[in-house]
Amino acid sequence: MRAKLQNASLIVLKLGTGILTDRRNRLAAGRVRRLVGQVARARKAGHEVVVVTSGAVGAGMEALGLERMPARLEDLQACAAVGQSRLMAVYQELFGAAGLQVGQVLLTHDDLAHHDRHLNARNTLMALLDRGIVPIINENDAVSFMELTVGDNDRLSALVAALLPADLLVVLTTADGVVRNFGKPSARLISTVRKIDESIRRHARGTQSRTSIGGMASKLDAAETAMRSGVPMVIASGTRGGMLSKILSGEKVGTLFLPAERMKGRKRWIAFFHHPKGVLVVDDGAKEALRRRGKSLLLPGVARCEGEFAAGDVVKICDADGTEFAQGIARASLAEVEGGMAPKVVVHRDDLVVL
Repeated sequence: MRAKLQNASLIVLKLGTGILTDRRNRLAAGRVRRLVGQVARARKAGHEVVVVTSGAVGAGMEALGLERMPARLEDLQACAAVGQSRLMAVYQELFGAAGLQVGQVLLTHDDLAHHDRHLNARNTLMALLDRGIVPIINENDAVSFMELTVGDNDRLSALVAALLPADLLVVLTTADGVVRNFGKPSARLISTVRKIDESIRRHARGTQSRTSIGGMASKLDAAETAMRSGVPMVIASGTRGGMLSKILSGEKVGTLFLPAERMKGRKRWIAFFHHPKGVLVVDDGAKEALRRRGKSLLLPGVARCEGEFAAGDVVKICDADGTEFAQGIARASLAEVEGGMAPKVVVHRDDLVVL
């Protein structure tokens, strides 16, 4: 699989706060310059690259003279608003010196969840790439009404990779990858992950950075999204020189997450881009029909409902034990399903994704 990464045409590259800023929360100019140089070399080698960047809050903290990340949402958003323009100015200067133009794209969860805006975001990114422009993506933190930890850029990078879809997602961070027995003499890098289970998640550690949002746990969540959507992902160190080139040449660096079969675009949109509004708990017969035989979910198979949802909302589908095994678009509201007034088909198989 490593050798196949050389053929990745479209790459999403996520740059974490820890590799973009120094210990004083300032943009690490030398390292940012080297990272931009890696992107420029990848472009010259024939790869298209979309950059998902962190660092706006850190850059804003520097500008505002703050030593610690603010606790209040409005202060975080103020840092993001000030820092985003500073961050883009740096990228514009450095990519310009390499002969490349950049385009800023700020996204919110609603942009990706709403179907028309979802497609428009994809079309915008492809239009930039068609014109030889490097898209620089960040969450629109300055206007998001949810806490920034809900929308970390690890997740955003996985969603962008699923949106396009990309041939490869690379997450560069301060870690070498997923490390077994981290901090111990027996520590060793896990080179390849085929399935993210509890044995892998035990090796995740939360970040101690004052400016980072996620940590290895959020990167594993991103990897799970990428794998399920059919996109391979590599977590590797952005502090080591030439890492992107090494990954694209097939070298055994970082942790590689192997993808499942690629989902179709509509299925990806249903599976990954929504906060489900409710839950449909189904009986064993319905679960078997959905998972094994590719059938639609019929009203008699629904044992009970949870939450509040309307027709057209995305809902979780769980078995009798409460384990989620699918997601889909409901064709009826909670009241209609509970009242037995819903159409026979509650979730059509074309609007359903088995997880």
